[in-house]
Amino acid sequence: MTGTSALYQEIILDHNRAPRNFRRLEDADRSAEGYNPLCGDQFTVFVKLEGDRVVDVSFVGSGCAISKAAGSLMTTLVKGRSRAEAAELMEGFQRLVTGQTEAGRAAMPPQLAAFAGVREFPVRVKCATLPWHALKAALESRSEPVSTE
Repeated sequence: MTGTSALYQEIILDHNRAPRNFRRLEDADRSAEGYNPLCGDQFTVFVKLEGDRVVDVSFVGSGCAISKAAGSLMTTLVKGRSRAEAAELMEGFQRLVTGQTEAGRAAMPPQLAAFAGVREFPVRVKCATLPWHALKAALESRSEPVSTE
C-alpha cells in the first residue's frame, strides 16, 4: 500500500470511528432518508438553511465504513456553503467516485480524494454516494426516501 493509499484509508477509518455531525438536528428545516438495499446502509440527512446557505447539516443512521465516512466528510464540507455550492460538490464527488474525470479532482477538497479508490468497486460507489443523494433530496424538499437502486 502506498503512503497516499494508507493516508486515504486512515481518513475513511477516522471518519467512520468518529463521524462528524452524526446527530439528529432538532431544528432542521428539511430532512431526507436514503437507503442502499445492496448492503443495508440507511441514513437520514438533516439540513438547516438560512436563505440559500446551509448553516447546519447532520446525519444519523447505520451503514458501512465508506457510507458513514462519506456522510461525515459531506456534512463538514457543505456546512456554510450555498445550495449551489453543495450541489457542485456533489456532482464533483459523483464524477470522482465513478471515474468520469480526473480533471475535476484537483478542484475537489483534498479530503474527498480518499474516496477515489471506490471507483474500482462499483458496489462501494453506491455506499459512498448514498449520503450525498440524501442531501440532494433534502435540499430539494423531496419527501420520498432515495435509494441507490
